[in-house]
Amino acid sequence: MQLITKILKWPFKIIFSRTTLAILSILLQITVITTAFSLFNDYVFWIFGGTALLSLFVVIYIINSKQNPAYKIAWIIPILIFPVFGVLVYLFVRTQVGTKMLNNKLMLLRNDTQKYLRQNVELTKSIKEDDEQMANFVSYMNKYSGFPIYTNTDVTYFSLGRDMYEDVLVELEKAKQFIFIEFFIIERGLMWNTILEILERKVKEGVEVRVMYDGMCEIVKLPRGYYKQMLQLGIKCKPFSPMKPFLSTHQNNRDHRKIIVIDGRIAYTGGINIADEYIDAKERFGHWKDTAVKLNGEAVQSFTIMFLEMWNVSLSNEPENYQKYLNKVVGNVTNVQNGYVLPYGDNPLDDYNTGRRAYLDILNTAKKYVHIVTPYLILDNELLTTLIYTVQRGVDVKIIMPHIPDKKMVYYLGRSYYKDLIEAGVQIYEYTPGFVHAKMFISDDIKAIVGTMNLDYRSLYLHFECCAYIYKNSVIENIEKDYQTTLQKCELVTIEQIKNYSIAKRYIGKALRIFAPLM
Repeated sequence: MQLITKILKWPFKIIFSRTTLAILSILLQITVITTAFSLFNDYVFWIFGGTALLSLFVVIYIINSKQNPAYKIAWIIPILIFPVFGVLVYLFVRTQVGTKMLNNKLMLLRNDTQKYLRQNVELTKSIKEDDEQMANFVSYMNKYSGFPIYTNTDVTYFSLGRDMYEDVLVELEKAKQFIFIEFFIIERGLMWNTILEILERKVKEGVEVRVMYDGMCEIVKLPRGYYKQMLQLGIKCKPFSPMKPFLSTHQNNRDHRKIIVIDGRIAYTGGINIADEYIDAKERFGHWKDTAVKLNGEAVQSFTIMFLEMWNVSLSNEPENYQKYLNKVVGNVTNVQNGYVLPYGDNPLDDYNTGRRAYLDILNTAKKYVHIVTPYLILDNELLTTLIYTVQRGVDVKIIMPHIPDKKMVYYLGRSYYKDLIEAGVQIYEYTPGFVHAKMFISDDIKAIVGTMNLDYRSLYLHFECCAYIYKNSVIENIEKDYQTTLQKCELVTIEQIKNYSIAKRYIGKALRIFAPLM
C-alpha cells in the first residue's frame, strides 16, 4: 500500500515542481505572443510597446525596492526575457492579499502575547556588565524578533536524531497537561507511529494534544485531509497553509519549524523532522546526521508562545487562553547550568530577517572560531563577504556540508561558492558517511545556535523558522565536542578537488546562482 501511495505522489511532485512552473511560464509566454500576432496583427507594435514600457517601470520599481539584490536580479532577468508573463507574475506575487492578511494576523497575535515575552531588565544588565556587545544583540532580538533571553534553563544536546527520539518518547509519557507538536514534515513510519500511539493514550488520560504540520506534507508525505484522522482520535490537528496551487503565493512561506512543547516544562527544537530517515530507521543518502536540543526551564515559555501564535494564525478570532499554558516552569529545574538561552522565531513576512542577523552577528563578533553545519549553502552577497572577512581577520571558520546530497541541483549550486571561500581561508568539509541535515553555528566556546535555519534563501528569507541561541552555557562544550567528532568523519575539500570537479557541474552551479533566491 505504501508503495502505491508513493507512486501516486510522484505526479503531484512533478506537477507542482518549480521546473514545471517554469516550463508553463515559457509556454504561456509563447501562447500570448502567438495569439497577439494572430488576433491583433495591426496593433502588435502598440501591445508590445506598452508591455515593454510596463516592464521598464516594474524593473525601476524593483531596483529601488528594499529587497535583497539577489532577489532583484532573480526578478529582473525573467521580466526582461519574458516581459508579458514576467510582469504578470511579479505583480501577482507583490499584490497578494493572503500574504498581507497572514502577516497582519501574526502582528495582532503578537500584540496579545507580547506581555508574556517581556525582557527581564536585570538579566540584560547582568549581561551588559560582562559583554556590552552581547547585551546590544539581546536588545535587538527582543525588539525585532519579539523574544527575550532567559537564564534558569537546562539544555540537553542530541548529536543524532535517534537520541532525541528516544528522549522524546520518555518525556511524552510524563505529560500531564498538554503536548504541542509543530513540524515541517510528519511522515508515517516507525517514528511517527510510535509517537502517535503515545498521543492517543495521552488524550484518553485527559492530556490536551495539538499537532500541526506544514501543508506541503499533504502533497508529498501524508494523505490529503490527514488532520481529520487525527481529530477522530481526539487530537487537535491542522496543516499550516494547505497547498492551493496557482491560487496564492503565501504557500511559498512554509512552516519549516520543528517544535515540541510538553506541559510548558520541556521544549525541543533542531533539524530533526518526524520521519524515519531522521532517526536512521530508514536509509536515505547514507547515514543521516542531525542534531537537536531540549530545554527545561524558563526559556520554554518562548517556544510555547511560538507554537500558540502559529496555531492561531489561521483560526477564527476566538481568544486563546495563553496563561493556561505558561508559568509552569518556576521551581521545576534541577542542576541549573550557568548561562543563557534565547529562543527565537523568524517571520518571513516582516522586513527584519532576525535569524539571518543572528548568524551574521556571530560571524562579526567571533574572536577565535566559528564552526558551522548546514545541509545547504546558498549565500547572498552579505553572508559570502562576511564569511570571507571573518576568516581574513584571523578567525578559524569551518563549514561541514553533506557529501551525499539530497538535492543535486542545490548541491551543485552550493559547491559554486566553495572556490571563493576556500581561497579566502574558509575550511569546507563534507560528511563522507552520508547526508548532514543539522543547522548549527558554534563560536569561541561561548555561543551556539541550534535550530531549523539553513544557510539558503528559503530559510533566511522565505520560511518560518525557529532556533535556540545558547550563550555561556556549559552545553556548548558538548556541542563543540560533537563538531570535532563529526570532523573526523569528514573530508576536507581542497582547491585541487574543485579544479578536478566536472566542468558541466561547475557551470550548472554557477548558472543556478542567478535563480538562487528561488531555489
